[in-house]
Amino acid sequence: MPKASAPDNVIDSNDPPSRATVATMTDNTSSRAPQFATAEYSDRSSETTCKSCSQRISGAFYRVNGAPTCADCTRRLQQDTPQDSHRAFVRGILFGVGAAVVGFGIYVAFALTTGLMVGYVSLAVGYLVGKAIALGSRGVGGRRYQIAAVLLTYIAVSLAAVPIAISVHTQKAEQHTQVSDPAAKPAAPPASPPTQRMSFARVVGMLTLFGLASPFLELADPMHGIIGLIILLVGIRIAWQLTAAKPLDISGPIDTPAPAAPG
Repeated sequence: MPKASAPDNVIDSNDPPSRATVATMTDNTSSRAPQFATAEYSDRSSETTCKSCSQRISGAFYRVNGAPTCADCTRRLQQDTPQDSHRAFVRGILFGVGAAVVGFGIYVAFALTTGLMVGYVSLAVGYLVGKAIALGSRGVGGRRYQIAAVLLTYIAVSLAAVPIAISVHTQKAEQHTQVSDPAAKPAAPPASPPTQRMSFARVVGMLTLFGLASPFLELADPMHGIIGLIILLVGIRIAWQLTAAKPLDISGPIDTPAPAAPG
């Protein structure tokens, strides 16, 4: 009886694999396996974006305050950075004095209108003085600008106590006059030697000293005085921060690609 032959498309497991089969299996396996011998780099690593113009940087770049910046923007920032000068300082002081006068008026008007001595107005005074000095100096800041802002803020807030105290004293005197009996004849005052009148300059000087010391004189009422002094210090700190120097920290040029800056 003749032996049945196997179909042509069936591969006997005992037969050795052909070269074509081995090559195909090798290609399929190699296409799925990671290639450790060849390093692959993403093109995104070189796509650094300038933080100033938002354009992609190709080639060397700089870091301005830690942010990647193209060469053109770095050059423009250097040219636009305001330079400190005597004129800038004087202009900043004049603007600061004007803001201190405005803050002084706001503080006094608020206190006389509402009858309340609210220390939070000190925050507004510090902000006005700091912003005015920065505006007058056209963005220039530094230690002497900060010291001027602190002094003007303190002077504006502390001297506001002078007209407020005068107003309170006048109101109390008027109330005392109204309460007293107008029909009663006042007793003749005993004869006293003539007193020497104080000069106007001396009066102004004494009132100025009283005003400058008023934040600390308020400590006679510890709770109220400490709270007011703390708020005043916060207002002074605001003026200090607004007039701080804003330097440009530039490093470069950098030739190696940098990772893209976070959005």
